Amino acid sequence: MSPTAGLKHEMDSQPTVARQPRPPGAEVVLEADRVEKTFPNGTHALNDTRVAVRRGEFVSLLGPSGCGKSTLLKMFAGLEQPSAGRILLRDSQPEGAAQRAMAMVFQEATLMPWARVDDNVRLPLDLAGMPRTESDPRVRETLELVGLSQFARVYPRELSGGMQMRVSIARALAVQPSILLMDEPFGALDEFTRNKLDSDLHQLWEQRGFTVVFVTHSIYEAVFLSSRVVVMAARPGRMIADVAIDAPPHRDDSYRVSKPFIDNCRVLSEHLARANRGER
Repeated sequence: MSPTAGLKHEMDSQPTVARQPRPPGAEVVLEADRVEKTFPNGTHALNDTRVAVRRGEFVSLLGPSGCGKSTLLKMFAGLEQPSAGRILLRDSQPEGAAQRAMAMVFQEATLMPWARVDDNVRLPLDLAGMPRTESDPRVRETLELVGLSQFARVYPRELSGGMQMRVSIARALAVQPSILLMDEPFGALDEFTRNKLDSDLHQLWEQRGFTVVFVTHSIYEAVFLSSRVVVMAARPGRMIADVAIDAPPHRDDSYRVSKPFIDNCRVLSEHLARANRGER
């Protein structure tokens, strides 16, 4: 399979889910309840932040540098603790599967340079103590899912930046999470590669129906990917708008030049412009 092939293939253990917009009454699986964060150096990173993420949503956190997007995401992942307020994980899991509820993809691929691609993907399964008889087929299926089957035995240095990020996504998907946290994973890539990976990620979300919280600086990326966009502003970091994206569940390149896409971009731009003027 070509390294630029879409994320189209299904893992046998996970059936395809027909993605439809989630109703307002869908279960809240992740919540920031009046969260504040002040770092030891005095930086007020987040102020009275309230975000509720429902099962199956694709929620983007959009805003400029310094508005607390990544800090909030790390709180969701348990990597940071709030100074005030609560982070609530309500995602129900089968008994014994608590560690599978969530996975995170960072801004950089963070791969082990001395390990081949399949070993990088297998890492969380090894850490969980999964036998190789179980992890080997899981790794093969996940690499096929992201279009990297033929690169299983190469080293990260032999891959492009976009392919390395696919490996990072595969590593997160290998644990079969129900919630995927992504901290601006495509921000360092060229526009062509970024658009391609955005399309592949959205298609994967359509197929699998898991919940995504995605950090981005890009209005265009947020509109293309999301079912909702939480707009944030800095000084201090705070939520200024929660915008439902009016768009079809399935999106391709034609959506990027459609009137709904342009209208959604304009709405988000207006919210950010008001924030820059200091308006609420």
